[in-house]
Order: sequence, then structure tokens, then C-alpha cells
Amino acid sequence: MVGGENLRRIGQVAGLDEAGRGCLAGPVVAAAVILPESYSLPGLTDSKKVRSELRVLLAKAIREQAVAWSVGVAWPREIETLNILRASLRAMCRAVLALKIRPDALIVDGPHKIPLDTPQQAIIKADETIPAVSAASILAKPFRDKLLTSLDRRYPGYDLARHKGYATALHLEALRRLGPSPTHRLTFKGVRVEETHCSRQERQWLPGI
Repeated sequence: MVGGENLRRIGQVAGLDEAGRGCLAGPVVAAAVILPESYSLPGLTDSKKVRSELRVLLAKAIREQAVAWSVGVAWPREIETLNILRASLRAMCRAVLALKIRPDALIVDGPHKIPLDTPQQAIIKADETIPAVSAASILAKPFRDKLLTSLDRRYPGYDLARHKGYATALHLEALRRLGPSPTHRLTFKGVRVEETHCSRQERQWLPGI
């Protein structure tokens, strides 16, 4: 078992979390973080419970103070091919493999371990209780937000910079009006071409159609 009182005896432990699983557009982004022993950072918790301004400040502190950190990305076509769970686990694997230090163990937020041989434990809501996982949550969210802001410039009309790919009323209306873009997840409900008013000409440039 990894976690709890055993952590200090294991060595370097990386916390893992992701952002963007439930979105209709853009990639899923995972982060891996190794923190110093007995690390403490006021306000560090699940990124969903932190306002965006504080999240940016926490992310900066984590990048500066972590023993090691990295991110991994799985893009929409991978999500469609693998499904969102497997794509999320792949993004986490990429984050671990990108660390400058090989971790001795992993703690993954959620019920599923990742497909690596490194000793690990999957813990539901670990992002609320384990600092390294909270830190991974904090890093993954703003990194993904920046990607969506960039994608908004590439694919105007969907307001991706505003809703970050989530299924807001504004986003769903844009999908009905414009059809999906290349950065949308075509297998997701609300995005599938048959659920939008996409013309035959528009379908021709959509990958996989």
C-alpha cells in the first residue's frame, strides 16, 4: 500500500491528477508533482475549490518549490480512440515519464491506477487530502486553461477561452450553430455530428467523419 503513514518510508512520491475529463473540447491534461518532505502551502487543496486568481499564485509557488513537476496531455483524437478514462490514464503516464526524477511511488486521484509498473495507490478525493495530489490538481487546471485560450484563437466562435470546453449553454449553442471543430471530442454527447446542424461541407473537414 502507498499513502498515509507509509509515505515517508517509500522515498520520492509523486501525486497525480488531471483536468478536463468532462469537457466537450480540448485535451485532458494531467500533472505529476513530487513535493519536499513535510511540505505546506496555505490554500493548497483540490483546484475545483480554489478561485482562479489564487490557483495561478499557488501554481507558481508549486512550480518553484516542488522537487519535480511535469504535465502530460492526451488530445481529442486519442480520447475518441481510447475513451476518456484510458486517455486520462495515458496523460498521467506521460506526466510521470516526463518527471526529471523517477518517483519511487505514485498516488493517483480517483479509483483507477495508471498502466505503469511503479508502485502506486489510487485514492478517491486524494486531491483534497494529499498535498502532492492537490498540487498536481492545481498545476493541471491552469495549464489546460492556457491551452484552451490558445485553441480559442485557432477556432473562433466557440468562446473556448471563456468556458474552457465545458458544456455550458453558450458552448452548446455554438455547437448547434457551427458544428464541431477539430478540437471537439466527436464521440461526446452534445458534440456528435448527428446532434448538431453541421452541413455536409463542414463534415468533410472533420476528422473521422
